[in-house]
Amino acid sequence: MSHIFNVDSVNEGKRLDVFISEKLNLSRTKAQEAIENGFIKVNNSLKSKSYKLKLNDFVEFLDEFLNEPEEKEGLIPQNIPINVIYQDEYLIVVSKPANMVVYPCAGHKDGTLLNALAYHVKKLASAGSPLRPGVVHRLDKDTSGVIVIALDDKAYYGLVEAFKKRQITKEYLAIVYGELKGSGRIILPIGRADYDRKKMSTKAKKAKSAITEWEVLENFKNYTLVKVRIITGRTHQIRVHFSATGHPVIGDKTYGRKTYIEFGNRKIPVLRQMLHARKIEFNHPITGEALKFESPMPEDMKEIVEILSKN
Repeated sequence: MSHIFNVDSVNEGKRLDVFISEKLNLSRTKAQEAIENGFIKVNNSLKSKSYKLKLNDFVEFLDEFLNEPEEKEGLIPQNIPINVIYQDEYLIVVSKPANMVVYPCAGHKDGTLLNALAYHVKKLASAGSPLRPGVVHRLDKDTSGVIVIALDDKAYYGLVEAFKKRQITKEYLAIVYGELKGSGRIILPIGRADYDRKKMSTKAKKAKSAITEWEVLENFKNYTLVKVRIITGRTHQIRVHFSATGHPVIGDKTYGRKTYIEFGNRKIPVLRQMLHARKIEFNHPITGEALKFESPMPEDMKEIVEILSKN
């Protein structure tokens, strides 16, 4: 559902964020957040918060934004099992399963990794928003693997700075369509798709540089298991880059082709994107100690690899 407003002579020339704030009785900050996250369209296109409205523009506001959980509610602690790889007073490293969202958002108000951490950990960082304290990076819901969360504010800012300076190494495993050879690098900018706010694209008008390195680990008939290292950290980067080069991650419902693999005359369902964050390396933000943590390939990916190896 959405609200649609036509711009009249009274509102002509008004900034988009001011217009939205007034029309929906939102704070200016909340209106800007809605614009920046793609919940606002002007004449079916995404615009900046400072866009000056023109007479007869039609402005669409997606109601989904209003369903975002209120930040002031805070996290609800939930006794959800988590696989802790490492923990000290400053940070925690977890192996996130597939089908788990990192923090509460629209459509996922609880049952997230942060809800679980709020139950299992005595103290979370205060830095970051109330619903995502200590979050310095994220994994998509259906991407499994290793993730680090700050438990201390100083550690939080140290990790944020390390990510900005590209001092943190992240390595993934992915099973993609097609038969790749050797290794390579994908250098394509990524931005929010102009036609769909939920998707990212290498052809977006507003895009940031993105670099992905890959290396073949094993070839199968029509498929390849690759090791992936991301130099930048754009939203959906691996999925978007491999899709753009004609080798989408199998099981990817957003950027992929099919949600099954072909084995002889059979079609075997793939229930989620075959993407796993296998390793993360960084210097401890407080002690400076060199740290490396790994999460083994999950069973569902192992099963797909085993099937493909027999094809």
